[in-house]
Amino acid sequence: MDETNPWVTLDSRKIYENNWIGLTEHQVINPAGGAGIYGEVHFKNLAIGILPLDEHHNTWLVGQYRYPLQAYSWEIPEGGGPLGTDPLDSAKRELLEETGLTAGSWQEIQRMHLSNSVSNELAIIYIARNLTQGEAEPEDTEQLAIRKLPFAQAFDMVIRGEITDSMSVAAILKTHFLLHQGQI
Repeated sequence: MDETNPWVTLDSRKIYENNWIGLTEHQVINPAGGAGIYGEVHFKNLAIGILPLDEHHNTWLVGQYRYPLQAYSWEIPEGGGPLGTDPLDSAKRELLEETGLTAGSWQEIQRMHLSNSVSNELAIIYIARNLTQGEAEPEDTEQLAIRKLPFAQAFDMVIRGEITDSMSVAAILKTHFLLHQGQI
């Protein structure tokens, strides 16, 4: 199988930009030889997710209303990390901001592209262990609910379709696998 790029880019122009994203429209020739356009969303941050796991296999979920979905969502602690900075530093900051937790050990468990048909956004997911509880420091724009629960309940929420956030689903399923393989 030929893995080279079959697309030809004729022209590109920025359509929109803010502090978090940029939108570019590309004039292209598609793999079938037809002319068309392709919209690409460029994210200015890495997506960072953290699954905190204590010695009793409890975890923490964060609940918040997600404007683009017009729905409430239960998720692992997550946020953005500036490109070009250490993603682990961003993970430590996000965990503290959203839950008040600090962790003595960290393990990267997953890298994934969140919507690769329209975006270049890269997500990095960690498990945080050896936890110490402090005070949460949410951003001004965040109205968060924090829920500590057995990891098995979070897994059941994924299976029942109650957790739909892609990073949360991936983190919980991967952690479930690692636990059953004895790797955590």
